[in-house]
Amino acid sequence: METDEDTIDLRSDTVTTPSEAMREAARDAEVGDDVYRDDPTVNELERRAADAVGTEAALYVPSGTMANQIAVHVHTEPGQELLLERESHVYRWELAGAAKLSGTQTRTIDAGERCVPTPEAVHEGLVEEDLHRPGTGLLSLENTHNYRGGTAIPADRIAAAAEVARDAGVPVHLDGARVFNAAVALGVDASEIVAPVDTVTFCLSKGLGAPVGSIVAGDEAFVDEARRVRKLFGGGMRQAGMIAAPGLLALENIDRLADDHANAERLAAGLDALDGVSAPEPDTNIVVARTEDAGIAAADLVTACKDAGVGCVEFDEYTTRFTTHIDVDRDDVDAAIDRIGDVVAELA
Repeated sequence: METDEDTIDLRSDTVTTPSEAMREAARDAEVGDDVYRDDPTVNELERRAADAVGTEAALYVPSGTMANQIAVHVHTEPGQELLLERESHVYRWELAGAAKLSGTQTRTIDAGERCVPTPEAVHEGLVEEDLHRPGTGLLSLENTHNYRGGTAIPADRIAAAAEVARDAGVPVHLDGARVFNAAVALGVDASEIVAPVDTVTFCLSKGLGAPVGSIVAGDEAFVDEARRVRKLFGGGMRQAGMIAAPGLLALENIDRLADDHANAERLAAGLDALDGVSAPEPDTNIVVARTEDAGIAAADLVTACKDAGVGCVEFDEYTTRFTTHIDVDRDDVDAAIDRIGDVVAELA
């Protein structure tokens, strides 16, 4: 979609543009060769990222998908099973990377609106290695849950699912692309959410506003191996301090995620008031609007919204996602509601 200054881009929080302070930080960053671990800015980002989620160490990587796939590769052996929720990002949106890159077979659990498998479901899904079966190599969870509408999953639910796997000797990974959104929404420190799992990923380039980059974190031994796998996957970077410097500033944007949540709540209320539109109150910054009652297919809504200057994305036949972020304020939300209202009235 081509955008202009009049477009209110709610397709994703990945569309954020770096602030002037971030651009200046990139320009002035002290750099070195990160493959040799000589980039002081990357090293500082990794230290602060680990502190932010309460792990021993962290690794800076180009994308969230690479971060998740590095974790899968480190934790599993080819032929093992990866146990995960059937609508999770790792399973739904990462191009079968677990199979292609790590030779890992997936086994899915439908957690429904709960978003995280129950302990009973995890127990049932675990496979013990024997003559005929490969064994479960990893349990992967997600928080917030993207496809389920940015649901913020309480730490005790993460812990309950993780405990079953770890008691069986199976490591647990958390796709925490938006884990700070979850932490802010739940009023807890991110480290509390992360504590029950072995490894976690999070994105700097979504709600935190950095132009590029994600983090994969865990203990020292995991990160040492993850660094090798990053190189294997083509993610070894050189003078990466120029993109890591904005990431340091992004870590200062955690508290302001509450503004995005408030804007999302306002947007959902405005959409839900439209005839034939259902938009439940969101936990975080993702609004899911359903238009089946209005007889409007999501593909048609997305096209018409684009023409009206509002960016959004199709989730399924009658479900459309709108995402608030650092580049969208309250006035933008009100303008978007008006434009979408006109679109719905025209299409219904």
